[in-house]
Amino acid sequence: MIKQQTSFLKIQTHGQGLTMLNMEISSWILQTGIVTGLITLWCKHTSASFIVQENADPDVRQDIMHYLNDLVPESRGYLHHSEGADDMPAHIKAVLTQTQLSIPVVDRQMVLGTWQGIYLFEHRRYPHVREIALHLLGE
Repeated sequence: MIKQQTSFLKIQTHGQGLTMLNMEISSWILQTGIVTGLITLWCKHTSASFIVQENADPDVRQDIMHYLNDLVPESRGYLHHSEGADDMPAHIKAVLTQTQLSIPVVDRQMVLGTWQGIYLFEHRRYPHVREIALHLLGE
């Protein structure tokens, strides 16, 4: 029988950076009782996003952040929309990454590679509370 569960995670960020979500998502999956299915994550914000990236060497994540900051600098002087120097670059970074992820679930576990972590990518300089929708469809 097909079942579905939906929940919302509130994640406190500490300003620009990456917050791993594997533990929170895995715990929630176990609570649903669904063994096999597909989980969808949705970031309910336009200045934060997701990446799936290596979870072993923090230098990888640091280099990704440096690259995106070089690619989309705050100093560019965006002409139209501005809620602060970091706002428009945050929107562009969200466009370049992902605001939605779908991950298979087998035996109550996400099917991730050995070194893969799911990260909420905060693009703004200051701390925010971000809300993520979790939806699991399966049996």
